Amino acid sequence: MTQNAVEIRHVSKTFKIYKELNQSLKSAIMRHRRAIAVDFQALSDVTLNIPEGSTFALVGDNGSGKSTLLKCIAKILVPDDGTIKRHGRMAAMLEVGSGFHPELSGRDNIYLNGSILGMGKREIDSKLDSIVAFSGVEEFIDQPVKNYSSGMYVRLGFSVAIHTEPDILLVDEILAVGDAAFQEKCAMKFAEFRRDGRTVVVVSHSIPQLRAMADQAAWLQGGRVQKVGAARAVLEEYADSTRSGVRIDAEGKVRWGTGEALVDSLTVLNHRSETVTGPVHTGDELILRMAFHADQRIENPVFALALEALDGTHLWSSNTRDLGFSIDSIAGAGLIEFKIPKLNLQKGEYLFHASIMNSTTEHVFDYLREAAAISVSSEHVTESDGYVVLGGRWSIPTGIPGELSGH
Repeated sequence: MTQNAVEIRHVSKTFKIYKELNQSLKSAIMRHRRAIAVDFQALSDVTLNIPEGSTFALVGDNGSGKSTLLKCIAKILVPDDGTIKRHGRMAAMLEVGSGFHPELSGRDNIYLNGSILGMGKREIDSKLDSIVAFSGVEEFIDQPVKNYSSGMYVRLGFSVAIHTEPDILLVDEILAVGDAAFQEKCAMKFAEFRRDGRTVVVVSHSIPQLRAMADQAAWLQGGRVQKVGAARAVLEEYADSTRSGVRIDAEGKVRWGTGEALVDSLTVLNHRSETVTGPVHTGDELILRMAFHADQRIENPVFALALEALDGTHLWSSNTRDLGFSIDSIAGAGLIEFKIPKLNLQKGEYLFHASIMNSTTEHVFDYLREAAAISVSSEHVTESDGYVVLGGRWSIPTGIPGELSGH
């Protein structure tokens, strides 16, 4: 039976937002009234469980209550109503530089921050080298942290937090401050935490990042829980709520975009350019033919495809811009094809998504989810599991001492 790392029951939190604030007793007397304030309901009757060993994402728009809930879990804020039960040692990284003294060196702040998070001096001594190495600020470790960049603050603070070996790690949006290499290192650490049965609760606006790391999620809106469950479903529903022009087309498929150009269809063809009507096989050559039309002339469009497993795992994506295939313009109806020389997928069901964007890929004209589906049969593939076929072979190198033999 799955245990819960955090149990949140009917939690509410209200803040006072001051519209007119008296700066002194004199100003209050002169104005003949108290400061004017209105109540802001940051959280309203929030109830959810965070399973032990999960990477749990909190998503929502700015002001939705994500960070407030995280601070309530971290005991930084006290809920007005409701209860929060936590099971295990907890560490939190919620703000850049939290728990640091700007005049102290990085080394001294490791001891300061570590003690705040519950580590003793002997424990910090034993982990000091590892903390510094993970943070990547070795050259500046004896400099005052007031001279650190925000990225250096984050790396050092996060390194201290994870070395407390918490059962529950709370992480706010601050990871966005780190560079790509640091974010990759953090993702690997989160995966290690999950393998060890630890729990990570993370707030982020980066949906792709959360898709890659989270297995459970909760979507908050206006301080209320909109949806809780498997990360794929929750993140997709939240992402749809932020997109313009999300709709269900005549075929019942979800699509969004501004509509100047539309994906009419995505057809899967075999190597003879015949429409595939049944299962395809591992190793087959396939052609993906996208039919589209543009109601107006569009300069330098970008066409893109993405592949997902049926469980929502993102497997691959490609677009014309990244592959250096330049398209000057489109107007009216047209076709474009993508050739897959060898399908290196294991047996299973897979979905293709298709889209048309502008030259920067920041503006979506049309995105068609589940534009096409394929069923892959791998009768002659003997690789054990997973999504991809690598085509490798086992062997025993010659000249190696030992009793190992095989054929």
